[in-house]
Amino acid sequence: MVGVRGAVVLAVWGIVAAGAVAGPPDPVAVVNGEPIPRKELDAVLAQRPPVVTPLSAAQQRQLQQDALAGLIDERLVRQFLQKTVPPVPKDVIDRDVAALQRSLAAQEKPLDDYLKEAGLTDAQLRANIALAKQWQAYAAKKVTEPDMRKYYAEYKDFFDKTTVRASHILLRVSPDAPAAEREQAKAKLAGLREQIVAKKLTFADAAKQYSQCPSASQGGDLDFFARKWMVAEPFAKAAFALKPGELSDVVVTDYGVHLILVTDRKPGTPTVFEAVAEDVRDCMLEELRQATIAELRRTAKIDIRLP
Repeated sequence: MVGVRGAVVLAVWGIVAAGAVAGPPDPVAVVNGEPIPRKELDAVLAQRPPVVTPLSAAQQRQLQQDALAGLIDERLVRQFLQKTVPPVPKDVIDRDVAALQRSLAAQEKPLDDYLKEAGLTDAQLRANIALAKQWQAYAAKKVTEPDMRKYYAEYKDFFDKTTVRASHILLRVSPDAPAAEREQAKAKLAGLREQIVAKKLTFADAAKQYSQCPSASQGGDLDFFARKWMVAEPFAKAAFALKPGELSDVVVTDYGVHLILVTDRKPGTPTVFEAVAEDVRDCMLEELRQATIAELRRTAKIDIRLP
């Protein structure tokens, strides 16, 4: 059964309009041979809240690019699920549409008004429900209870709402940089670490002098952050393994190489798996979504034609 929030798969994929539309001669992108019509992009942009001040040309362009990226992701996932998951029976979709209508009726809101506000046709709504159902079927095989319990144990700090405060020194190195360049940066940080441990240089002074992060002017301070979603995973894993006052070895992320100094820790409230199981599932589903899209983009043929 679905409610207003769950009926439209856009809540899952973070976009505002979906469903294949007959392609006009001016698509804004072509994804594995399937066009994304300009009117789909326009429908997404029309659903964005009004702005107080006019956007610059660069800001408008960025909004278009972000909206198009969402539509491309949706197309890729739709194509993938159509190949890997059986179609959703019409009667199942009918039941979900009826459930949505009942939910809307309780708010004295007709389905037609809801569709108009969402920028959807009835056919697109049904396509979105089908996509959501197919994704649920696919994800159910990837996110099992044993997997969830293992994930909870690994990220218990996150579910307990434990946070740490840390400072860092960052030397930027592209993920595609030659190995020699990365090793040189790591060696430089290792040398700084030796100076800091020997008390020849304070961490804050080293950050101000050498760090290539905007936090350098604050001595590298990043304030408090959670175990997940706020900083890169290798960074968070290293930081949460340290006690306040401890200094990490060199940590490598996609941003470059880091030294991390943990300065404080707030323990949060202990949880048990059963109490946060749905939160665990949500986190795992989001990671699955991101990983699926990343892999599909890696192998897809995407032709962007946005003027």
